[in-house]
Amino acid sequence: MMRPPAFRICPDLWKPSARQEEAPGLEAAAAAAAPALRFLPACPTFSPPCAVSSVQAAMALHGVRVLEMAGLAPAPLCGLILADFGAQVVRVDRWPRTPFNPDVQGRGKRSVALNLKQPQGTATLRRMAQQADVLVDPFRPGAMEKLGLSPDILLQDNPRLIYARLTGFGQSGKYVKLAGHDINYLAVSGVLSKLGRKNENPYAPGNLLADFAGGGVMCAMGIIMALYERTKSRKGQVIDASMVEGVAYLSSFLWKSQNLDFWKRGRGENLLDSGAPFYEIYKTSDGKFMAVGALEPQFYEQFIRGLGLDLQKLPSQMSFSDWPEMKKIFTDVFKKKSQAEWCEIFDDVDACVTPVLTFDEAASHPHNEQRGSFLKNDQEEISPRPSPLLSRTPATPSFKRDPLIGEHTEEVLLEYGFSKKEILQLHSLQVIELNNLKANL
Repeated sequence: MMRPPAFRICPDLWKPSARQEEAPGLEAAAAAAAPALRFLPACPTFSPPCAVSSVQAAMALHGVRVLEMAGLAPAPLCGLILADFGAQVVRVDRWPRTPFNPDVQGRGKRSVALNLKQPQGTATLRRMAQQADVLVDPFRPGAMEKLGLSPDILLQDNPRLIYARLTGFGQSGKYVKLAGHDINYLAVSGVLSKLGRKNENPYAPGNLLADFAGGGVMCAMGIIMALYERTKSRKGQVIDASMVEGVAYLSSFLWKSQNLDFWKRGRGENLLDSGAPFYEIYKTSDGKFMAVGALEPQFYEQFIRGLGLDLQKLPSQMSFSDWPEMKKIFTDVFKKKSQAEWCEIFDDVDACVTPVLTFDEAASHPHNEQRGSFLKNDQEEISPRPSPLLSRTPATPSFKRDPLIGEHTEEVLLEYGFSKKEILQLHSLQVIELNNLKANL
């Protein structure tokens, strides 16, 4: 009986690669390994799924195959988002493993441990990429080119591949070869200059904005847009996701509103940057905090009433010169009650006043509990539920522990068309690691 091609099984869409024979290192083995893989029915837009559960089959990204090159936090978040919404994400871990390579965002992923410093390792990845829908590259510009895994090569092998490149400064420009972190990308984007209080240095709020929002989330959004476009063109493309540009784009409102009155004063003196007394955080008698966002007049009126103050005896809400004195008044009032007491006053009032919660408090807060906003996995670890919530195809994330390095190497390679003989050969050459059950990223 004639066997189907190793790398493409559907007419028109899944064609054998024209350059398959050019892959270095495993040419003969690749040509010999063409098992008849079994696939579940799927939308022909995406590659056939592997090891698909009934839960995954009901999710929005069902059938999408993703190769995520193991990297630092932004790329793992990108892969986590795709996995949470049903994509088959394989994390390609470095082997031998590096001393410091933490990944706490491995939920729903599988791990292949691969030595890309050997030609057989790059040939293995190249062969896998011929069946993938997406490859996420978190390395510095030029790193994949040095391995012979550039977009030109992989898209020649697989013209439908979405090749997502996630870096701090992008694939071109003066800083293209420089290292950096969230604080650097925030700085170059201009956003950092807007963050902080009056008479203080600019302040970077953790590494949330550039790394995760401007990096991981923007990259995932780009991948999903490219996948949608591919349903019409049947062609892949390269995504250049720069964290500098991602966080700048995220701040479009700030850029577009610079000429409005509420941004015309210095940092920390404006409506939304801690300048306004009614858009501020206040300490309570028990050392906790309340967040106030009573911008609109109707909410401000309810806020003042909740504080037990007389609106008529206070300066006008938008009297900028009186803001410092009003802030002192509100500070003194909040110190008179505990956070719980203030919650009793404001929880059922439209005043835009809420408690500042710790992670544990947020997970157990009645509102969040009623919505199921936080999840607990098999190890009793709490994490946020994937967002947004889709009505027909909601994300149903895995409750299993994060994958161990190389835990799924054999399983994944078999699904990608490698024979057991090839896998044993790769293991004997120390190209892959099969059963490393001790090292967790």
